[in-house]
Amino acid sequence: MTTHRVAVLALDGVTPLDLAIPAQIFNTRPDTPYEVTVCGLGSKVATTAGFFLETEGGLDQVRAADTVIVPGYEPGSEPMVRPSEEVLDALVQMRDRGRRVVSICTGAFALAAAGVLDGLHATTHWQHIDELEQDFPAVTVDRDVLYVDEGDVLTSAGVCCGIDLCLHLVRRDLGAIVANRIARGLVAAPHRDGGQAQYIPASVPVAGEESLSETRGWALHHLDEPLTLRMLARHGGVSPRTFIRRFTAETGTTPLQWLLSARLGRARELLETTSNSVDQVARDCGIGTAANLRLHFRRTLNTTPTAYRRAFTR
Repeated sequence: MTTHRVAVLALDGVTPLDLAIPAQIFNTRPDTPYEVTVCGLGSKVATTAGFFLETEGGLDQVRAADTVIVPGYEPGSEPMVRPSEEVLDALVQMRDRGRRVVSICTGAFALAAAGVLDGLHATTHWQHIDELEQDFPAVTVDRDVLYVDEGDVLTSAGVCCGIDLCLHLVRRDLGAIVANRIARGLVAAPHRDGGQAQYIPASVPVAGEESLSETRGWALHHLDEPLTLRMLARHGGVSPRTFIRRFTAETGTTPLQWLLSARLGRARELLETTSNSVDQVARDCGIGTAANLRLHFRRTLNTTPTAYRRAFTR
């Protein structure tokens, strides 16, 4: 496999968890082509946790990378501290050369300051959404998403949403099977639906309510069956109306949207790991017909099941 160089650009005041996420996910493995380098303006970078981070590379390694990822960094005085012109120039050069430019959490402010996000949709941590929108009017800010994929420019919402975004990149590069394997190693969900609104402080849950995670687990083992909202609610032991309310509160998406996403995920795995026909894959994941599967692949992934199989069969 051709080496894919990933530069994690740590700005002063970097959040350690934001930095650790891409460093872990893009770590070199036998079945991945990634080579990750932590870069900074100097040999040491201050973190929000009170310790200093020793970097491996500088901006030369950033400019030579195939993907640059800017983790979140600590807000200074309002507005967010603007990175140095050297950093901004490096980000612009990456974009102009068609390389992939990515941010996690408040790293979006660095991309916005460089003009990389102008005319695009983007997101950041919910606590700083208003600030991003006010300071960079040329950016269309999406408030209730885990991440935004604009092709070669991608941004994630707060902190752990960086896991969702980095796994999405692996899924784009290498397919669902490899991304799922890495997710299992992290003990993380391969794909989460919904948006960051589910993590914004809200009212206290009603006493006695239990999670519907068991019902979601049951549904994942019965995707090939004609699951209905009434069946899911019956398994959860609640009325359909209560089921919809609690399910949406827990996942940030509706039961039917979640079910479609799960079925498409299963279809991707089957296309990668079996030689079953597209018709059989559609039946096995519960989507029904090859025509339906093609429709959803085109809408969701902008490709066809056959083209997806050709790209990711290993």
